[in-house]
Amino acid sequence: MREFSVPAAVTVADTATLTDPVWDNAAAAPDAVQFQRRVGAVWQDVTCAEFLDQVVALARGLLAAGIEPGERVALMSRTRYEWTLIDYAIWTCGAVTVPVYETSSAEQVAWILEDSGAVACFIETDAHREILAEARDRAPALAHVWQIESVRSALDELVADGAAVPREDVDRRRTGTKADDLATIIYTSGTTGRPKGCMITHRNMLSDIVNAVPELRSLFNEGARTLLFLPLAHSFARLIQIGAVQARATMGHTADTKNLAEVLKSFQPTFLLSVPRVFEKVYNTAKQRAHADGKGAIFDRAERVAIAYSQAERPGLALKVQHALFDRLVYSKLRAALGGRCERVISGGAPLGERLAHFFRGIGVTIYEGYGLTETSPATNANRDTGVRIGTVGRPLPGVTIRIADDGETLVRGDIVFKGYWNDPDATAEAIDDDGWFHTGDLGELDEDGYLRITGRKKEIIVTAGGKNVAPAVLEDRVRAHPLVSQCVVIGDRRPFIAALVTIDPDALPAWNKANGRPDGATAADLADDEQLRTEVQQAIDDANRAVSKAEAIKVFRILPRDFTEATGELTPSLKVKRNVVTKEYADEIAAIYER
Repeated sequence: MREFSVPAAVTVADTATLTDPVWDNAAAAPDAVQFQRRVGAVWQDVTCAEFLDQVVALARGLLAAGIEPGERVALMSRTRYEWTLIDYAIWTCGAVTVPVYETSSAEQVAWILEDSGAVACFIETDAHREILAEARDRAPALAHVWQIESVRSALDELVADGAAVPREDVDRRRTGTKADDLATIIYTSGTTGRPKGCMITHRNMLSDIVNAVPELRSLFNEGARTLLFLPLAHSFARLIQIGAVQARATMGHTADTKNLAEVLKSFQPTFLLSVPRVFEKVYNTAKQRAHADGKGAIFDRAERVAIAYSQAERPGLALKVQHALFDRLVYSKLRAALGGRCERVISGGAPLGERLAHFFRGIGVTIYEGYGLTETSPATNANRDTGVRIGTVGRPLPGVTIRIADDGETLVRGDIVFKGYWNDPDATAEAIDDDGWFHTGDLGELDEDGYLRITGRKKEIIVTAGGKNVAPAVLEDRVRAHPLVSQCVVIGDRRPFIAALVTIDPDALPAWNKANGRPDGATAADLADDEQLRTEVQQAIDDANRAVSKAEAIKVFRILPRDFTEATGELTPSLKVKRNVVTKEYADEIAAIYER
């Protein structure tokens, strides 16, 4: 058993809440730009003083509507400025925000509203209103529904209704809220079974961010700019939201991921938050375009130089010269795709391959990989300004203790650990032991300096018929690194050998078809048995197999007819694969593999 802890730099006061920085910023720097709202193609400034005024005005409306301390208010919307405004207004009233992914089904919405006992719900669109109507009969406590996008925004109506509420009432409600009061109930994405509501207090999230910001000053500072595009219903994006407010950095929002490159160019962030899949897409798209334009050899050489430059402790003169050349030819264009000013990125939610991390650092964009779960508010570990060790998720943040149990499971203790699962004491008792350790379910290793490496999921460990334990994530990450591959699910539990289900990236396939003389519009389903395509995928399999023993290697793979999506149910809103859904949906393909 190995353990590593870092003393807390800041201890949260019993009277502190997440709204305090809003008031502090308005007093200390009223004219500083806290947000930029995208209206059409224009970014409009929102100063610290203006944000405070808008939060108070909306909070007065909530008080006028009868929202009481501790009551749950659901929020179903894409990532946008109003999401953050509503969140802070709810907290100001002493109420509890219950985020709902805007892509949620009626069944999911019904469960969250029913289980949380939400008394009100903010929605964004008419489509959300239709979904809510299907769920309404299971939410008897729901008294109010406010729609952001309508002929007259419900936010404007709330502000008008709250005009008669004295400002002093808002101040009393805000200061009456304490650190150990609930701030939010975040429902887990549900990769297995029905989502559980994680009870997160003001102290939980404040402890996380006030100790993280001093460790990440190169990201969180008054001159910094970040653009949020991940769903704010996800705890990771939420942490960046409160971090930007805490550090008085400027934050923008967008849900327009199809035109993300354009939005990034106009906003010019200095740092970003993302998940590995986005980095994979940036890299794969650049590589595919280079090869399609006849510049593949240049890109491939630039890629090798970038990785070597990142890996070298002290690059030699020849490597420096090559790096400078490719910086002009290739790397600067890749940085421009992130807005031109972005030098650092926070990555989480899933493992990031070492090769990809070295590639991006080599082109001038350092990725700070971190780790955490919704239940830990969420960040427990991060690579940071004082040290980046690629292949790990960094050292524990101040105030956090990490322990590796005898069976390899990663345990967490500290003020960031949630209060428990809403309405589920049995699940809470299973997750948090009598000594206060939260059992993450992730397998990990701590090195002598306290850097944590996540090696797989405890419950996802595959045990072959021969008794060999196999961590699928090691293989899956390597296979997904191939430009043509979108997803990979490794299988083989209680089977004689390891196999894999592979999906082809639909954005990459047209260029491959053209380069290899295949018909325009040929799909993965059309090409599942194409020998040349299978040879490409086999290269990815071979690369993955080099990371494991022969007994753990992938022996057989199947190319599936389509990619996994959230809409078809194989992915969560945070783009994690629902392994149980995939294995059930493709049971026939799996059976065929082992009938050979």
